[in-house]
Amino acid sequence: MRLSKKTHNSILLGVLGLSLLIWVLLLLNPGNIITIEHCKAPAMVLCSSDVVLAENSLQTLLELNPISGLLAGWGLMVVAMMLPKLIIPIEYIYARSLKRYRFRLSVLFVLGYLSSWMLAGIFMTAIILAFSYWLPASYLPAIGVGIIAAIYQCSPTKQRFLNLGHNHWNLPAFGFPAFRAAYLFGLTHGLWCVGSGWALMLFPMLLPNGHTIAMLVVTLMMISEHLEHPRPLRWELNPRLRLIKYLIAQMKAKRMYVIKAR
Repeated sequence: MRLSKKTHNSILLGVLGLSLLIWVLLLLNPGNIITIEHCKAPAMVLCSSDVVLAENSLQTLLELNPISGLLAGWGLMVVAMMLPKLIIPIEYIYARSLKRYRFRLSVLFVLGYLSSWMLAGIFMTAIILAFSYWLPASYLPAIGVGIIAAIYQCSPTKQRFLNLGHNHWNLPAFGFPAFRAAYLFGLTHGLWCVGSGWALMLFPMLLPNGHTIAMLVVTLMMISEHLEHPRPLRWELNPRLRLIKYLIAQMKAKRMYVIKAR
């Protein structure tokens, strides 16, 4: 079934509107939900008194950065950055579902997708806290992860996960099987996205400053790479600039339209 232009626009505006709303919230950053508040931590433990100091420093770090708050910030970041990537899968669900089930199946798909990223967020948060404890306010962890991300971008493993992200399920038509399949579809799709983008997602969170700009750049990169067609599994330098090319083409088309209108 082909979606009408009205349905397509409704999905597009709804998803992008919610993503934009979360971006505004992240820019305001209430309670420093996307930043780490650092405390002084010893570089290494040398004696029993240093052990006590280390335990106190770790306790202070956790008090300044509650796990619940870090996970909430992670969840908001995932929604803001990843939601635009789900426009195509949501349209796929709308096109292959009964009209009365469309919205509910789409919500379940998104919840399944977010479940994968929130599970990954538990491990990511532990990594962020560990680096914040041993190397507070240092750019070294971000630089290290950035190098890993750059290498991973060229790897066949990364391409394998990107290719898997193009797999779409045939959803049952009725009842509980349809709802279960939609959630599992989102969960699986999220796992492939985690596999392809874990390093890029971790990088902004490790920066002592400039989180928002890095998140915007990473968002554009991740959306662009998921717009690419599946490719052979091999090591290659592929900048994956499909989104940027699309935006440039749209700007040129709009400019030509304005010139002709004059």
